[in-house]
Amino acid sequence: MTGTLVLAGTPIGDVADAPPRLAQELESADVVAAEDTRRLRRLTQALGVQPTGRVVSYFEGNEAARTPELVEALAGGARVLLVTDAGMPSVSDPGYRLVAAAVEKDIKVTAVPGPSAVLTALALSGLPVDRFCFEGFLPRKAGERLSRLREVADERRTLVYFEAPHRLDDTLAAMAEVFGDARRAAVCRELTKTYEEIKRGGLGELAAWAAEGVRGEITVVVEGAPEKGAGELDAEELVRRVRVREEAGERRKEAIAAVAAEAGIPKREVFDAVVVAKNAEKAERSAP
Repeated sequence: MTGTLVLAGTPIGDVADAPPRLAQELESADVVAAEDTRRLRRLTQALGVQPTGRVVSYFEGNEAARTPELVEALAGGARVLLVTDAGMPSVSDPGYRLVAAAVEKDIKVTAVPGPSAVLTALALSGLPVDRFCFEGFLPRKAGERLSRLREVADERRTLVYFEAPHRLDDTLAAMAEVFGDARRAAVCRELTKTYEEIKRGGLGELAAWAAEGVRGEITVVVEGAPEKGAGELDAEELVRRVRVREEAGERRKEAIAAVAAEAGIPKREVFDAVVVAKNAEKAERSAP
């Protein structure tokens, strides 16, 4: 008989949030694969448990090489527990490669549910939560980051991102550029920890705040694009959407036609808004 792969959710901050089953699984698993064995040691000490099985590291650097070894153990009947530093394995953390390999071998995969930074941030953001999409980490390079954001510029669902604190100001500035300064968002910092903070506001306002420096684990929740319709899109928003499409490689004529179709308004209305904005920019540049 084959074994079982158990994905275990770990606390994202407060160790008291650990589910009771986590301690049971840590004590009884034949193999515990941990993203960071030092953090695992601190977690087990806090929970008052001692793993009886073999403990191995399983992180981005050795994930490809270690996966076959763990699959072999599973095929031999072992119960393998996978834990990451915080939250659920596979969600922007190591795990997907092992899950895919186990599924391919028809090995049972189950989970110990635990705290989630994605859902916790959504619930605390004050933004719509009925429909959302998780975008993980954005690319580190500025150009690639802008391209990724442009792909979801018209996404109606609430967007959730993870971000490193030292890149937060650049990310929020890029979001403000693509989504607009006024698009509502929430920066959720150090969730469930002592210095938990939820900063809400427009993207432009949040970008200015983050420029002063932010520390800790960060989850960003961004309001979805407004519903398409003539009554809800002002001239500034129409121009912004045209520019996003132009920057993505579309010709202006095509961009204007696409934005007009999305908004359900005549192309002439979008064209006029673009011309007015262009003339205003010229006047501003030529002013003494």
